[in-house]
Amino acid sequence: MAKAVFHRHQRVYVVPVGTWAVIERIVPVWVKGFDEPVRVAYDCGLGREFAPEELSPIGESTQVKGEEQVWRVARAKNKWQDPDETTHHPFPGTFPIVLTEKGDWGGWRVPGAEYDRNPGRIEFQARLISLSPSLLKLAADLEAYCKDNPDHSDQELFELSKRATSIRKLIDTETSNNIKSDRAA
Repeated sequence: MAKAVFHRHQRVYVVPVGTWAVIERIVPVWVKGFDEPVRVAYDCGLGREFAPEELSPIGESTQVKGEEQVWRVARAKNKWQDPDETTHHPFPGTFPIVLTEKGDWGGWRVPGAEYDRNPGRIEFQARLISLSPSLLKLAADLEAYCKDNPDHSDQELFELSKRATSIRKLIDTETSNNIKSDRAA
């Protein structure tokens, strides 16, 4: 049977409409002879009810305008605790996962017990991880700008560019070392 994925007053991105809205009402669809609803719809005050697959709690907000972003934050249902037990969480009944593939698989997840200890920290980590490709591109753009415009850049900008270069080298070095160690194993 169907369970509610989102809760009342939760802010969601309504994909068919392309806007953010707040869930005003959860609409269970009951069928005679069943103890639980067979489907759950959501009224966001936009003129019709939406299915759960038409709504996204965070995913779209991590997209940086003008950039191809594959990594995104999605929400997974908490199987071990009811939403009533997790009212102190930012999104009761769910926890964040970072999807790093175009499909809905692959990426970063956190154990439920760790999320329950400090949900704010885990939500921050999920947003940071999902936006890291954009930050890496920003560092590369800063390096390229300083390299292409040495006369127009001031000393502080060059220092920032050097820091960005060293961070990118660390990332590239760690990645290449991990690939080499995986091949050797």
